[in-house]
Amino acid sequence: MAGKRKLFEEVDIVETARPVVQTGVIDRGRRSARGAIRIWLVILFALVFVMIAVGGMTRLTDSGLSITEWRPLTGSIPPLTEVDWASEFEKYQEIDEFKLQNSWMTLSDFKLIYWWEWGHRQLGRVIGLVWALGFFWFLLRRQIPTGWRGRLLFLGGLGGLQGVIGWWMVASGVTSGEGMLDVKSYRLATHLGLAFVILGFITWYILLLGREERDLMQARRVREVKLFGVSTGLMHFALVQILLGALVAGLDAGRYFIDWPLMQGQVFPPDAFGIDPLWRNFFENPGLVQFMHRVSGYLLAAFGVVVWLRGRGSSHRATRRAYNSMMAVLCLQILWGIFTVIHAAPVHIALVHQALAVILWVLILRARYLSAYPISASIQGNRHDSL
Repeated sequence: MAGKRKLFEEVDIVETARPVVQTGVIDRGRRSARGAIRIWLVILFALVFVMIAVGGMTRLTDSGLSITEWRPLTGSIPPLTEVDWASEFEKYQEIDEFKLQNSWMTLSDFKLIYWWEWGHRQLGRVIGLVWALGFFWFLLRRQIPTGWRGRLLFLGGLGGLQGVIGWWMVASGVTSGEGMLDVKSYRLATHLGLAFVILGFITWYILLLGREERDLMQARRVREVKLFGVSTGLMHFALVQILLGALVAGLDAGRYFIDWPLMQGQVFPPDAFGIDPLWRNFFENPGLVQFMHRVSGYLLAAFGVVVWLRGRGSSHRATRRAYNSMMAVLCLQILWGIFTVIHAAPVHIALVHQALAVILWVLILRARYLSAYPISASIQGNRHDSL
């Protein structure tokens, strides 16, 4: 009996010594970092959104060429004296935009457009500073989750590239004797397109950091592959439409043809290929560029309906809601685009059109994300799954 009792006692000791299975190992030690990094990215998202809006205002007010030099460091200091202002105005008076279009301007008129461009550039510097402070803070504290260092560094690289492209764009309009009144439209499209790409990556990272790593790994097992594929196609199609919209803005093409659905009473705009060589018409002919933007919008709407119908068939409620939201804003954007055209694209209406493009872009990304990482009904109330 004593032996048996000893045996049972040993078994009991073994049972109590058995290691307890622990969950959440992937995210342990990083939850606070993931949350803090997500907040930092939300701040960057807001700044980039404002940057796009200010950039649109800068373009629509023809302010982009008011600063004729690129001074990454000293350019942050605006003119402080009347002598400084006179010097900046003299530089502006040497370029074609002033000579051929704005020769009526006085110094006070010049100051108005100067402040828009100066503010746009300062906002770019602020975004770079916020990125650098956040990145190196988390890096030095070793709080960046595994696999995220390269992603966050990539954002900083895109931001630096955007600054270079911004000057490349402005330099195309700082000319004398070439008859240039604005920046080249395709450079403007590149600049705006990259802004949307940056905003897209920030959005994607915010969504990923909104859920714990183990939840994302489990969600990938039920990825809706076909829905994700068509959503990826819609995302790329939307970016093409955004680029065409930038070409329209760069040429002020929205103010050339203000009837709809026809263009000056015709299906196809007159003199659509009047520029030599032929290929330049696709970038520089206002009529053809606006026609391409319109047709692309119709095709995007049709494809959007197809994707929305697929999204409605999802077995996940959050996914269905995401595609419904995307479709609602897509319809609103189409109607507002028509409204913008028939009113000859005044500044306040055109800015709303641009803001809706940002919202639609984000909603397409969110719907695509939920097709890749569906939220099961059982965990929709989890605070980590708030999107």
